[in-house]
Amino acid sequence: MPSIATKIGHGLAKGLGIQLQESDHGRDTVTRGESVMSTQTSDSFFEGPPTSLEWLQEQVPTRQESTAYAKSLFPFLSWITHYNLQWLAGDLVAGITIGAVLVPQGMAYAMLANLEPQFGLYSSFMGVIIYWIFGTSKDISIGPVAVLSTVVGTVVADLRSSGLPYSANVIASALSIISGCIVLGMGLLRLGWLVDLISITSLSAFMTGSAITIAVSQLPALLGLHGFSNRDAPYKVVINTLKNLPHCKLDAALGLTALFLLYLIRYTLTRAAERWPNKKRIIFFANTMRTVFAILLYTMISWLVNRNRRDHPAFSVLGVVPKGFQNVGSPHLDSALISKFATHLPATVIVMLVEHIAISKSFGRVNNYTIDPSQEMVAIGMTNILGPFLGGYPSTGSFSRTAVNSKAGVRTPAAGIITGLVVLIATYLLTAVFFYIPSASLAAVIIHAVGDLITPPNTVYQFWRVSPLEVFVFFIGVFVSVFVHIEEGLYATVCLSAAILLFRILKARGRFMGKVRVHSVLGDHVIGADDRQVVGEYGTFTETLENSSRNVFLPLDHGDGSNPEVELENPHPGVFIYRFSEGFNYPNANHSLEYLVDFIKSQTQRTSAEMFDRKGDRPWNNPGPRKTAKSRETHEDRLPTLKAIILDFSSVNNVDITSVQRLIDVRNQLDKYTAPEVVDWHIACINNRWTKRALIAGGFGVPTTPSDAAPHRWRSIFSVAEIGGKTSAAAVAEENAYDRDLALRHSRALDEEMGKAGDLGAFDSDEVDSTGFDEEKPPNLAATLRQRRKGAVVSGLDRPLFHVDLTSAVQSAISNVAAREEFRAESMTEAS
Repeated sequence: MPSIATKIGHGLAKGLGIQLQESDHGRDTVTRGESVMSTQTSDSFFEGPPTSLEWLQEQVPTRQESTAYAKSLFPFLSWITHYNLQWLAGDLVAGITIGAVLVPQGMAYAMLANLEPQFGLYSSFMGVIIYWIFGTSKDISIGPVAVLSTVVGTVVADLRSSGLPYSANVIASALSIISGCIVLGMGLLRLGWLVDLISITSLSAFMTGSAITIAVSQLPALLGLHGFSNRDAPYKVVINTLKNLPHCKLDAALGLTALFLLYLIRYTLTRAAERWPNKKRIIFFANTMRTVFAILLYTMISWLVNRNRRDHPAFSVLGVVPKGFQNVGSPHLDSALISKFATHLPATVIVMLVEHIAISKSFGRVNNYTIDPSQEMVAIGMTNILGPFLGGYPSTGSFSRTAVNSKAGVRTPAAGIITGLVVLIATYLLTAVFFYIPSASLAAVIIHAVGDLITPPNTVYQFWRVSPLEVFVFFIGVFVSVFVHIEEGLYATVCLSAAILLFRILKARGRFMGKVRVHSVLGDHVIGADDRQVVGEYGTFTETLENSSRNVFLPLDHGDGSNPEVELENPHPGVFIYRFSEGFNYPNANHSLEYLVDFIKSQTQRTSAEMFDRKGDRPWNNPGPRKTAKSRETHEDRLPTLKAIILDFSSVNNVDITSVQRLIDVRNQLDKYTAPEVVDWHIACINNRWTKRALIAGGFGVPTTPSDAAPHRWRSIFSVAEIGGKTSAAAVAEENAYDRDLALRHSRALDEEMGKAGDLGAFDSDEVDSTGFDEEKPPNLAATLRQRRKGAVVSGLDRPLFHVDLTSAVQSAISNVAAREEFRAESMTEAS
């Protein structure tokens, strides 16, 4: 009795002219009374389609999911209660180390952002202080980075040149808050998967191009040159630098020697660590402090030279750095300012996210833990929203500092608190010393730091081995970054990678599969389902060996790299297996199905010849058979007619309206090709209930009745799984085999003790296994052996053309092709 809601729904559908699909349409009547399944299951299984209400209910979070979401926003709660002194020791060493590196780097990167050096200290403090609350990586070090600072510097330069009456730090703070809000919103919505849209090729090209751009932009400061912009395209900066080489100042001596010293220390200590591995940790910390050592050395030299000439130093120095936090307050935001840098937001957000999450994922894999990309977005967003209240500018994870943090033995994200204290002390106590830091030495520090971001040639070669096409994308991204701008280089690689992906999807086509029987061979012996079960020697023919073989399905063209000597064939004349390779959706539906139709028509002939009453009735695009091609006609006569198509949906997760409609069109096209017969469409390995629902709506899953012939009795073949757990027939057989093997070993042991040769033949007979052997079994096992086998169908009985695997689909297709031929033969016999 239908419910009131059902009656109302049917009434509305009738009033609107909607044709509802009957729920029992196409149900196989053979499955009742004549099917073995009716005796094996208490109730036949009919799979119902998913409903929209069911989907909506799945989207609404439960109370437990809501609680888990709230807890996931503060991941520090999962480890803070377990904090101990051993963790504190590791965090203390790592925090002090990163703090010592972060102070000079922060000030240097602030200069890349067209800001005064103290803003780098502000950003450094807020990044490490906030991250430990929201972050999921113990290794990442968040703060000013070279690439993002360069992007910020470009935004500041563009807006200042446009005539806006805002200072550089106001622009940078506003950019930080807006980009932080965008990233935070993405994190709260758990959109961390969006980062996966940026390929490694795009990221590598962007980092390489950015590193080259940053290094080139520091050449004027390194050599003490002025009079031209270092914000131009890198090739222009190089040209202007070469033109102005005669005007180099004393800064060049400081900058070049500082750069040489940094590389010399790294090379020397790296070789020393290889020579004295027992002192590797001490050498590592010494190597880490090379930046601090170089800054202190050249600051001391600068102090000795300029202590009596602060107003007119002999070379460019950092200058006055205000003590403490001088820019605490609410950042300035207005619509005019935001609208001016809106075009730079995509690049800012992408750089902020991609670099940070890529680094944290990499170190998570190395150190055996998993980060949550969405929660990392929350951490980055909160850092960049709160940072400007202390004067900070956009910041994210740093590759070089993260590597140092990991090697220094950091234990938890709380190491950021120690780093923050180091930065805080430097901000209040060391600003007087910062005055004498030479600008050329800071330029050397920047060039030395970004050198590690350049993709080495060996990595590019590995890219070539994996995907040569993507290497061209890599070089295009690098060239665009160098000759145009780093933002355009990022957009170019992302767009090219997306275009390649779209092209592969659009031009994807499936493969026709052939069948071949194989054995599993270990050495010279054939094994069964268990690798310890040897069933015979390969090369001999026995019934046991034949039963141990199985069918596998490989591409007919051996496009998967399988041995071309393996002969493949269609499972039956006129039966084809087609496997989709790149999904089945609207972009590739036409191309994939056109290939299917062309291939099938080339391998088959029409069921009945085309007949036209008049010559003019032939369609203009159908020239008909060529009268002169006798050999071609003879060849076509030998081809089979199309009987069935088996679609392998193992690579298909979802379908859409376009793809299903194209499949319906092809079905109608091939039905005309095989008229008056019809084509059976078997579909195997469907992974999604919604895909089944879509195919059912298109009329698939049930046999099609020929219009001009009486239907034959359909043979339904279903896959059956044994049920009952330990009481199933399979489990009982396995335990029975184990007991037989145990009894056999026991018998051998007794025979050896008695000095007799064991009669192994008795234990191989069924009589011994079914009589005396049962008496030694526990009563419950003996009763189990007498139970009837129980089974359940894996998929619904109402859709006999949906199959769980290719084997059952092939069996069903061949069986029903044979049944149709038998029915046709019987009909011809009765007619005669």
